[in-house]
Amino acid sequence: MDTGIGEYKRKSNEAELRFKDWLDKHSIPYMYIQQDIETFSSVFKKYSSGKRPDFMVLVPHFGLIFIDVKYKKLNKEYKTFPFDSDEVKKYSRLQREFNLHIWFVLSNEEYDYKTWFWIPVSKILEEGVPKYVSKKSQMDFFAVPPTKFIQISIDNSLDRLFSNLFTERKK
Repeated sequence: MDTGIGEYKRKSNEAELRFKDWLDKHSIPYMYIQQDIETFSSVFKKYSSGKRPDFMVLVPHFGLIFIDVKYKKLNKEYKTFPFDSDEVKKYSRLQREFNLHIWFVLSNEEYDYKTWFWIPVSKILEEGVPKYVSKKSQMDFFAVPPTKFIQISIDNSLDRLFSNLFTERKK
């Protein structure tokens, strides 16, 4: 069994496919974004270093939400989800520069892809525990506890996301 990059890529692809199934189940319009770097302009590559979300979700009378689906597991020791700080900063720059809504949505097989954790890129910068360095990869990460996410089950639709956004503001 490959436990390296190949296995992680397979699990990431599985998460994307399961998210696509969730979108289809709830008749949510979307566009799946081709990840081939040749499909984007060199100018775009300058802004994001070729990094781009996986989905463009179209919300009637609202606009677009760009989604980067992640296969992530909760760090058992710290009880947080780790986010690569460079990736978060690239998305934050892209979001600010073009006035976009960019969110991370994550799940994994432990949840059987029946629970999705949603968080906007900007909230990671605001709420994530200050950067820490991974002992394993020596990369900088933001640590975000599950309580900072909006959890949406497989039976919920986008209405849960929006209702939680407004409920969250009242707290």
